[in-house]
Amino acid sequence: MGPRSYFDKELTNLFESLKEMGYLVEEAIDNSIRALTEHNTELAQKVIENDDLIDKMETDIEEKCIKLIATQQPLAGDLREIFTTLKIITDLERIADHAVDIAKVSIRLADQKYIKPLIDIPRMADLAREMVRDCLKAYMNKDVELANSICQKDDIIDGLYKQIFRELLVYMMEDPKTINQATQFLFVSRFLERIGDHTTNVCEWVIYNVTGKKTDLNL
Repeated sequence: MGPRSYFDKELTNLFESLKEMGYLVEEAIDNSIRALTEHNTELAQKVIENDDLIDKMETDIEEKCIKLIATQQPLAGDLREIFTTLKIITDLERIADHAVDIAKVSIRLADQKYIKPLIDIPRMADLAREMVRDCLKAYMNKDVELANSICQKDDIIDGLYKQIFRELLVYMMEDPKTINQATQFLFVSRFLERIGDHTTNVCEWVIYNVTGKKTDLNL
């Protein structure tokens, strides 16, 4: 196997590892919100425990990237590909951390009757999970148009966050007994809003990988 064939094979393995990491991150978002809506502490604990696996995958991918740089002396385009991968796994790991944060909230609130039905928070989570899935698709297909379009969902998430903030603020003003639980829901909505931001960051790196230009989509 020639040097280029070996490099292409290792790059493909790198993409597959990142795709697997992305799938686990999507699952973490889904399970954390299900744990919250269903008062499911067992599922929440699973999210927390699986975070170690996601952290390990980040480390493994990082090591593969460093090894490729050190041993294959990649050219400019290839180096950009590896650099992009390193940036994306950092954002994916942080998204997983926010899913863990949500799981911990679900454990804290597991024995409490919720002050209101959870409607907008699951909507935010669905959008966030779709964004993660689509940004990985954009990365694999080098799809700049898709990467650009994903930020529109982030705008919807931001709007839902503001709506939830206002609504929960009214609950707290009208009944101080709701403050603790409402604050926890505010944390959850903030974690989901940050997931949207990190996913937008991934889209920016996808565009950079294809065009060589850094674009700010968090506007």
